[in-house]
Amino acid sequence: MNLFNRVRIGAASALPLRPDANGQLKSRGRMSDASNAENSRREFLARACCLGGAGILGAGSSLTLAGNLPETNKVRLLHAPAICMAPQYLAQEFLRMEGFTEIEYIAVGTKPGPAVLANGQADFTMWFSPGLIPPMDDGDPIVVLAGVHAGCYELFGNESVNSIRDLKGKTIAVQWFGGGDHIFMASMLAYVGMDPTRDVHWVSGENSLQGAMDMFIDGRADAFLAFDPQPHEMRARNLGKVIVNTTLDRPWSQYFCCMIAANRDYVRRYPVATRHVVRAILKSADICSSDPERAARYLSDYGYETRYPVGLSVMRVLPYDRWRHANPEDTLRFHALRLYEVGMIKTNPNRLIEQGTDWRFLNELKREMKA
Repeated sequence: MNLFNRVRIGAASALPLRPDANGQLKSRGRMSDASNAENSRREFLARACCLGGAGILGAGSSLTLAGNLPETNKVRLLHAPAICMAPQYLAQEFLRMEGFTEIEYIAVGTKPGPAVLANGQADFTMWFSPGLIPPMDDGDPIVVLAGVHAGCYELFGNESVNSIRDLKGKTIAVQWFGGGDHIFMASMLAYVGMDPTRDVHWVSGENSLQGAMDMFIDGRADAFLAFDPQPHEMRARNLGKVIVNTTLDRPWSQYFCCMIAANRDYVRRYPVATRHVVRAILKSADICSSDPERAARYLSDYGYETRYPVGLSVMRVLPYDRWRHANPEDTLRFHALRLYEVGMIKTNPNRLIEQGTDWRFLNELKREMKA
């Protein structure tokens, strides 16, 4: 089975997309849905322009200036089943305005997003910051360009778990070994003085019919790190209890969850296009922050999260304007230090940041967008 189902979205495309049970993208297929989504798209852009002005949209955003066109009109981004990545999906509208005419979303399947970037099968993605660090340590050809927002994850435990330290000797379910939830959880354990390689047992839902959440619900794990919309589903079913909410609880609430990463070769070959892509994603993050209702409606109409109340809750809770205020380097250093101390990465954190990041685009856009 092809894990990287490609969906081409041309400049005139209006047909909404939604992931199926296998995480692949399909059009809804009904003309009424397509019409509704096109109306939603137009309303979204109109509302974005009213909200943003020059501050959010940037000078000249409605028409890319001839001298500042991207070197390529094609860009490939990932699709993954996470509402917190909403700016990446909303960005398709702004990418058209930035001069891109071939926009593809590639379903990640069971492959980690950074691996898809490193293999050259995609050019950009938002991804969980801890999950970016091991491939950076391995020297994979990816580069981190910006932070977007904090939050996303909530640690759920059973009746025997009241704190992170209570996980010693317990079993933790993760989506897959080496994935964002696994590395993030390892960093959290290391922060409280535990060794994630010896003090806990790990189980993975990667090759199972049930994911990490179902393994926890079935009693095969004592805890799991849920990401949106899983926390909403857990609360709706009155299952488990929240041990850590990374949107609210320090120190994790002070650091980015999702960051923008790119294929290094794309950045090297197309620096102007890179700037345009990062700007489109950050514009979309501002819309999620300033008009969560409009962003949630867009996600619903396009099938990314059909449950409007769930999408709206995520848009309202996550700090999508964090990119304007926080230093993304601090996030990578915080997690890299924890992982370095317990031997999960070999590269000195300062060296890791020097080799695997490029903040030029973010710094320019902060000035342009008056962050």
